[in-house]
Amino acid sequence: MNRRTVRDLRRANRTAVLQRLYFDGPLSRFELGPVTGLSSGSVSNVVADLVADGLLEEAGSVDSDGGRPRTLLRVAPGSGHMIGVDVGETRVRVELFDLTLTELARAERPLTQHGYDVEAIVGHIRDGITEVLAAAAVEPEVLLGVGIGVPGIVAHTPESGAVVHGQTIGWDAVPLEALLRTGSPLPGSVRYFIDNGAKTLGQAEMWFGGGRGARSAVVVLFGSGVGACLVTPEVEHGRAVEWGHLTVRVRGRRCRCGALGCLEAYAGAESLLERWREAGGRPPEGTDEETALTAMLSAAHPADGTAADPVALAVLEETAEYLGAGLSDLINLFQPERIIVGGWAGLQLGDRFLPAVRRHATAYALRYPAGKVTVDLGRLGPDAVTVGAAILPLADFFARGGRRPEPAPEGPAPAWRTALEERAPH
Repeated sequence: MNRRTVRDLRRANRTAVLQRLYFDGPLSRFELGPVTGLSSGSVSNVVADLVADGLLEEAGSVDSDGGRPRTLLRVAPGSGHMIGVDVGETRVRVELFDLTLTELARAERPLTQHGYDVEAIVGHIRDGITEVLAAAAVEPEVLLGVGIGVPGIVAHTPESGAVVHGQTIGWDAVPLEALLRTGSPLPGSVRYFIDNGAKTLGQAEMWFGGGRGARSAVVVLFGSGVGACLVTPEVEHGRAVEWGHLTVRVRGRRCRCGALGCLEAYAGAESLLERWREAGGRPPEGTDEETALTAMLSAAHPADGTAADPVALAVLEETAEYLGAGLSDLINLFQPERIIVGGWAGLQLGDRFLPAVRRHATAYALRYPAGKVTVDLGRLGPDAVTVGAAILPLADFFARGGRRPEPAPEGPAPAWRTALEERAPH
């Protein structure tokens, strides 16, 4: 039985108008009717509410057929702010955005010294949030939320909020949300939205990048390791899949997760550089992975016309075959319209590397689904994970019809706080 209330209907109507103006605006009230399916009266009422709430503003006018010019409307950029955080492989990146996802400030903390030490990561996130809010003179209370993309599987529990199971980085059931809330620079009314980094990358590419308009897609994150996000009509907001830990070689190389023969042990940037070193290559000492990968690419494809390093070239070609074989699994399993390759390593390898990956993916996949899929690079650059993380609170805001969540009532201490206090030394 459908028990939708008048309040539910109003929220749905506000969501429809907000989202249409967000993605396709500016639009006039007259244009909003057909694209939202709402009557002209409903459009007028919803627009009046949203203008009164400060969420919409006028954006000029257009001539109408024989009548008065029609006023155009758009989402007001300053009517909301979100923070996106990328707990990446070489740094923690924190960015502050306005409602239209224009970057207002950013802060970065390298991970070279402490790696994935939990307390260090929590400190980087807290400090980064404080820094970007101060840089843009934005009050913490106006935030719609903080989205965070992390490596690993994220479980959402009523006791501890988001708990991260990051086997490859040594995180075993880390209660990240609870840790961030302890000593947080934000008021308790501001929510944290924590999810897998491949999923936040997928969110960004599906909303604004190479996946826009596709009904089904797989967005691949290719960095130190590899991951993927699956988007289908049934999984509209995407689902992270641990693609990097499919077995591609029985009793093969040991992966950083501890298993043998994972795709990540052959196709991740960390393993790629290790295999180059084992084969006699010479990555520059004392540099991070991004700099070392740049050196490897320069050795394989020298810009000055000198002879290519055959060792670097052979390792890259083998990596392209492993990646292509891994993509063929995604093609056979999910039959997506598009595969989009992102992540810092994927973007750095770029167009020179992609044709070989496409060729191997087609060779290993079944002909019918392989003939219907395209494989391309992501369009949003290295900030895509951060943008996608900021989309998490933005999507929640839209789903609420542009209303902020109600502040939690005062009551007993939440379970996560009690658990942390019990574990704390006295």
